[in-house]
Amino acid sequence: MSGTPAQAQGDPYCQLTPAAIGETTRLHQAGLQGDKTAERAYQSRIRQHAEQMMRCRSQSWLKTQAIWLRLYPCDALNGVLEEVLDRIVARGYNKVYVEVFYDGQVLLPAAQNQTPWASVIRTPGYENRDLLAEAIAKGRQRGLKVYAWMFTLNFGYSYTQRPQAQQIMALNGRGETSVTQQAIDATGAGSQNEAFIDPYSPEAKREYAALLQAVLQRRPDGVLFDYVRYPRGAGAASVASRVQDLWIYGPAAQTALLQRAQNQKGQELIRRFLIQGSVTSGDLNAVNSLYPQESIPLWQGRTGAQASTPLTALQSELWRLSVAHAMQGVLDFLTAAIQPVQQQRIPAGAVFFPDGNQTVGVQGYDSRLQPWDRFPAAIEWHPMSYATCGRVDCVVQQVQRVLSMAPAGAAVQPALAGTWGQSINGRPALEAQMQAIRAATPQIQEISHFAFSWQEPQYDRDRKFCQLR
Repeated sequence: MSGTPAQAQGDPYCQLTPAAIGETTRLHQAGLQGDKTAERAYQSRIRQHAEQMMRCRSQSWLKTQAIWLRLYPCDALNGVLEEVLDRIVARGYNKVYVEVFYDGQVLLPAAQNQTPWASVIRTPGYENRDLLAEAIAKGRQRGLKVYAWMFTLNFGYSYTQRPQAQQIMALNGRGETSVTQQAIDATGAGSQNEAFIDPYSPEAKREYAALLQAVLQRRPDGVLFDYVRYPRGAGAASVASRVQDLWIYGPAAQTALLQRAQNQKGQELIRRFLIQGSVTSGDLNAVNSLYPQESIPLWQGRTGAQASTPLTALQSELWRLSVAHAMQGVLDFLTAAIQPVQQQRIPAGAVFFPDGNQTVGVQGYDSRLQPWDRFPAAIEWHPMSYATCGRVDCVVQQVQRVLSMAPAGAAVQPALAGTWGQSINGRPALEAQMQAIRAATPQIQEISHFAFSWQEPQYDRDRKFCQLR
C-alpha cells in the first residue's frame, strides 16, 4: 500500500490514482469482514486522503469542487455510505451537497420526523437511522464539507393529498395548481412529483421553517435552497404575459396583493384587474363613483403625480405591480429560509437558472419568475449553468451573464452538468467546461457538478433500486 502516490502527479482536479482507490476499497471490504488490522489501515488512509485533498485544493485554482448527491434507503446498509463518500473523495471533490428534501420526502429518521412529508427510509427496523447526520459526520472524517440541499417552493405531489393543502398551493388565474396545469399539458413538462406552494401562505412558511429547524439540528456545514421559483409551463405557458398566468391567485397571495393598495380606489382596481385581466374606462368610472372622496387610485410605488395616467399606462402599471408581487413572494420566502441558517453562522445559498429571470417580448416574463438578480449578496449563488449547444461557449455565456448581474461581493459558484472525460447529450466533458470557465472568468474558484448519479450511473441505479430489509 505504500509507494503509490494517492493523487496523480500534476492532476489539476485532485483525483486519486486507480491504485490508491483500489487499495482503499480492498481495506474497506476487509474491514467489513472483521479484519481489524485492515479497518485500522482503512481509517488511516481516510485521514491521509483528507490531508492530501486539503493540500491539493490549496494549491489549485479551483478551491472547491463540489458534487450534488441523493442518498437512498440502501445507503443505510453496512459500509455503503462510506463507499459512496470514498468514491466522491476519489474524484477530487472536497464538498458534497446532500439532498434532504425532494419529491415530497425528507432525509430525517422516521421516529423523529414531525413534518408533513414522509421519511426517505420507511422500512421497519430503521426508524432511528439518521442518514443525514451520518453523512455529515462521515463526510467530515474524509475532509468533505457537507451541505444540506433542499427544495424550497416545490413541496412535492404527496403534499397535495392533504385536505388543507388546496389553500396552500400556488394558483393561477385559471384556478389551476402546478399539478393540474401539468395534467392538462400534453407534453408532460416538469416532474410528476412537482407541486408548488403559494409563497405567501403562512402555513407553508411555518411547515417549511419546522422542517428547516430539524435539518439544522444535524449541524450541516451549509444549506442550499433549490426550486426558489414558480413552475415552468410548456410551450406558450413557458411565458407569463397576462395576469392570469401568474401564480398569485391563492388566498394568501391575493390578500397580500390587495394589501399593497394604499387607498380604496387602488384596491378596487387591483381586484378588478385580477378578476378580469384588464380594466376599462367603465371600471375607472365605477371606482370614482364608489370612492369620490379619493383623488386617484394608489398602491405601492404609485404617487399622486400620476393623476392623468392614460388607461393603457394604467394597465401596464397594474401588470408590473402583479409581476413584482409574484417575484416578491419568492424573495420573501427565501429571505425567511436564509435567516435561521445564517443565525447558526453557516453559509446559505440559492440554486437558480441563469435564464430564469428573463423578460420575453414586450411584456412577457419567463414563467418561473426567478428573480435571482435580487437575491441577497451575502449568500452563495449557484447558477445551474446547464446550457447545451455541443460546445463550452453557451455554458460560459450563462456564467458571464450571472457575473454581470450579480452584486459586488456575491460568491458565484456555477453548477455544471456532465461527466468526466467524455461529452454527453450535447454537454462537453466536465474538464472542458471548467477550463473554459477558468479562461473566461478567472475570478471563479468554486464549481459544482450535477450529479453523483451522472458520474456513476450503474452504481447509482444499484443503490436506488436495492431493497432495504
